Amino acid sequence: MVLLSVTGYLVLHYITGGTGGTGCRVVSGQDDGTAYEFTPEQAVNAATITAVGTARGLPERAVTIALATALQESALRNIDHGDRDSLGLFQQRPSQGWGTEKQIMDPTYAAGKFYEHLVKVPDYTRLPLTVAAQRVQRSGFPDAYAKHEPDAGLLAAALTGRSAATLTCSGRPGATPAEGTEAVRSALARDFGSDGRDGLEPAGAVVGEAASSAPAPSPSVENGGRALTLPVADYSDGGTGRSLTQRGWQLAHWAVANASSLHIERVSYAGQVWTAGNTDGPWQPAADAGTAGAETGAADSVDAVQVVTAQ
Repeated sequence: MVLLSVTGYLVLHYITGGTGGTGCRVVSGQDDGTAYEFTPEQAVNAATITAVGTARGLPERAVTIALATALQESALRNIDHGDRDSLGLFQQRPSQGWGTEKQIMDPTYAAGKFYEHLVKVPDYTRLPLTVAAQRVQRSGFPDAYAKHEPDAGLLAAALTGRSAATLTCSGRPGATPAEGTEAVRSALARDFGSDGRDGLEPAGAVVGEAASSAPAPSPSVENGGRALTLPVADYSDGGTGRSLTQRGWQLAHWAVANASSLHIERVSYAGQVWTAGNTDGPWQPAADAGTAGAETGAADSVDAVQVVTAQ
């Protein structure tokens, strides 16, 4: 009985990512009942992979291929072990020229290197996903990527912003922030632009070109909480033709995916609000979510996403 109890605890700890039961869920924008449940750790990595791809101006198909690959190679976890010297989200090998161990363990760098190789595959957007992924990875199990395509497609649709209000996480209500809005600013720079860390290639860099400037939202204090207002227009669509609202929903979903790690309590966009601690997880109309005062206008706007961190 004791053994069974311990085993059950370890399984729960693994499934939830060790976050005390917090979890994330993405649903289809087609209202067909399709859904995928995953952990906060996986959510952060999926959001990073997506942001790196869109910052490079790559289409949603490229993001789907990258997410399916990472699901197969590491279950979207940044692991420090693997076959031979394989490491990280994509199980890239230092000995095969993918970078140093430190670089490969940086999710933004690892995602960037995957995309760098993917775009060299002729007509990769028209190839079956497993074929495109295999031409980058050269795996011993070339057909394994295909089984992850449905889940990767759901994630890509939400995290690129094409499917609105489809990604939710339970978050950590009442959590004490380590750095408040500064941690959010740093993570935004990490995923969407250059933050100058250790000379590593920035997330937003296109190979052979300089990266665009990192976004710099201005924090403000509202209703006793720390709030960041993120102007959507400041986040380029990379020339892919994505609409303002698609970019806005990408930012909003990115913030929800990072809610546990960055201690985000509330995200508001386009009249919809997500709040940490809502175990059902749905986005709600701002009026129904109890959004008040100065936050009401921010919640209704399609020009900006508002992120409120824990006090």
